[in-house]
Amino acid sequence: MTHRTHQRSPSPQPDSSEPTLLKRLKSSHISDAASAPGAVPDPTPHFAPDLFGPSNIHRLHTEYDGSAPFKHAVVDKLFQDDLLQRVKDEALAELSFSEKETDIYKVYQTGDLASLSFLDQQQIALLPSLLTLRDALYSPMFRSFLRAVTGCGPLSGTKQDMSIVSYRKGCHLLNHDDVIGSRRVSYILYMPLPHYQGWQREWGGALELYPVKPGTDGVPEPEAVPSKSIPPVWNQFVFFEVQPGYSFHSVEEVVVGESEDGRQRLSISGWFHAAQPGEEGYQPDHQPELKSSREQLASTQTDFRSYPDTIEPPLPNEPLSEEHASFLSEFLNPVYLQARTMKALASRFVEESSLELHSFLCAPLADKLRTGLRERDDADGLGQHRATRIPPHTAGASEDGAWAARGPPHKWRYCTLRAPAAGGSKTAVSPRWAHTDPDAAVRSLQDELYPSAAFRAWLACVSNLLPMRYAAEARRFRPGLDYTLATSEAGETRLDVVLGLTPQVEVHEPMVTNGSAPGEEPVRGWQSGEWGGWECYMAPHDEEDDPAVYRSGSSKKKATNGVNGSNGTNGTNGSNGTVKGHVENEEADMLDADADEDADEEEEEDDGTLLTVQPGFNRLLLVLRDEGVMRFVKYVSAAAEGSRWDICGEFEIGMVQEEEMDSDASS
Repeated sequence: MTHRTHQRSPSPQPDSSEPTLLKRLKSSHISDAASAPGAVPDPTPHFAPDLFGPSNIHRLHTEYDGSAPFKHAVVDKLFQDDLLQRVKDEALAELSFSEKETDIYKVYQTGDLASLSFLDQQQIALLPSLLTLRDALYSPMFRSFLRAVTGCGPLSGTKQDMSIVSYRKGCHLLNHDDVIGSRRVSYILYMPLPHYQGWQREWGGALELYPVKPGTDGVPEPEAVPSKSIPPVWNQFVFFEVQPGYSFHSVEEVVVGESEDGRQRLSISGWFHAAQPGEEGYQPDHQPELKSSREQLASTQTDFRSYPDTIEPPLPNEPLSEEHASFLSEFLNPVYLQARTMKALASRFVEESSLELHSFLCAPLADKLRTGLRERDDADGLGQHRATRIPPHTAGASEDGAWAARGPPHKWRYCTLRAPAAGGSKTAVSPRWAHTDPDAAVRSLQDELYPSAAFRAWLACVSNLLPMRYAAEARRFRPGLDYTLATSEAGETRLDVVLGLTPQVEVHEPMVTNGSAPGEEPVRGWQSGEWGGWECYMAPHDEEDDPAVYRSGSSKKKATNGVNGSNGTNGTNGSNGTVKGHVENEEADMLDADADEDADEEEEEDDGTLLTVQPGFNRLLLVLRDEGVMRFVKYVSAAAEGSRWDICGEFEIGMVQEEEMDSDASS
């Protein structure tokens, strides 16, 4: 099965039409003085001494050629320190930062600084140092310097592409290669705050560089773990040539906040583009030999398995056989095996195309998983009291453990169960909840429940669909490390069946926080949205839009808190009519939709979000995912007190048509 992803920028791009670049003033007209041609002033005095010296350029070129995992260079001090401090002060005082969040990043960013040229004199007077720095960066002298170090070829002085980006607590940028359009050199100039205190490695925010290996189709793809990490240092300049299939990098989550001495990872970042038409050295774009990370997302495949031909496929209107009911009773809450319940679920699924079933597993199995998975996180250094907020990449994925990290990280990164050793003994456990090892219990759900003929028959009963082939995978999303990026079906509808197994936050004492009434439990952790990990479905989009930009800040949290404010699900009537609404089932008779659902649906229609489900424990989500609907699991924040766990099933489906008897034949 082939997926495709939306065409969105793999890294936050400055908005060239940003109307509120300045806090206090807005662009009104193009100043003649600002746009008047004239002699380019010598930028040398603004840079650090000896930057352009032949010996320094030779040293940087040698280091660049010998660097790994791909060619990059680090200039320890780029500008005169007093200039950079003034730039920092102007940016914080005069520029407006907007929160931007997609499946791949969360940042605070200014508008495109190229638009400074279109401000009037009064506005430019507020940003003299920033304008000086920008012009120095894109000056012929500095572009020649970059060419000498990298050998990248002619760079454009007219196509400027830069912004100031603030990574505050929880901000991150996931793996990508920066390949878009005519970009040739990526760069970042660090201004971490506070300036007087050096940035500590344990605060996060490091630039991570990834080695590559041949993928299954021979195309290079990044390894799951970065091989180099560059933490932010004041006035440090990092740059590299943009290379499809090689320049894979990410930015580690920042785990400190502005409330802690004003800490934020402030930087100026952007790209130098190839020479544009009319500039010296311009060459028409040629198609690169390797696909970019964005293009590679379009070739994702799911490995489906077929049911045995010897077993007759179930019919949706047939009741469960005694044998199937007996098998399922070792896994499922008995309420979901009652004919009345299944009939009610089928009716609701036909109407809503999605269901969320609470308390899905039988109590003994759920209790063992709730305790066991929390203990597994503690043992693997991923629990609430771990030594560092950002765990090492080996956490929970040691070579001798049950779980292994799965990449490639420009598409996803999470842990899956290792295949049992060849020839190893397999002990049958009955009842299934008698497993003492939580990993074994999870494996039983993955390898026994999901592929079974009994579960296939149950799905047919509650969905009125016929599962034809299946894929099932236990997934562990570790805090500070794991996620999936948005993909969508190329041409067919799929049935997603996801069993959430994420233990929830235990609140021991009623307290008043975030507007909670006295005596109410505060909404925090997974259900507040602050830890990420939510499963998000988004409507098809116009190619001009950035479809993965969804509600952020307070409006996003309101949406993801769910219709009832506790179950973490919300739905909207999408234009495709497939993914919408929800069902909450604590018991068999809890099948009524919340009365406020319509209001929430109307509110959410504008941002394209069809369904958002926060991580939950012992909840089964069924979603009929139509063609073009995008789906992803948001990066799990390092703030989370444990892993996000689930069993993710995906089913190719068919529609069952009853044959009508010919009137002659029936007579």
